[in-house]
Amino acid sequence: MSYLALKDLHVTCVVLSGLGFCLRGWWMASGSPRLQARLTRVLPHVVDTVLLGSALTLAWMSGQYPFVQGWLTAKVLGLLTYIGCGAMALKRAPSRAARLRYLVLALLAYAYIVGVALTRHPFLL
Repeated sequence: MSYLALKDLHVTCVVLSGLGFCLRGWWMASGSPRLQARLTRVLPHVVDTVLLGSALTLAWMSGQYPFVQGWLTAKVLGLLTYIGCGAMALKRAPSRAARLRYLVLALLAYAYIVGVALTRHPFLL
């Protein structure tokens, strides 16, 4: 697979992952039973696995690695924040109010990751 095709796959998965998280966040906030559907629980893992695999392959193909390139390090740290806040928002926070706060934090982390990817700078300059 060419670098550009892989990058297109990666960006598509970024969009699908973000939209899927927003939808699941909406369902969480509204108390929808759709949040418990099998497809809702499985599909995000498929998309995120392809997303991570394409990211690792792109890093290898380009010779740019986290903890060497500052912007990639920032993306990895943003990703860990996004995952942690997302898990709290959709499953682990003890109250609806706490879940909504974590949802906002996860969305901010997602926006930060996209911003760093677009600017290739950890401070979004």
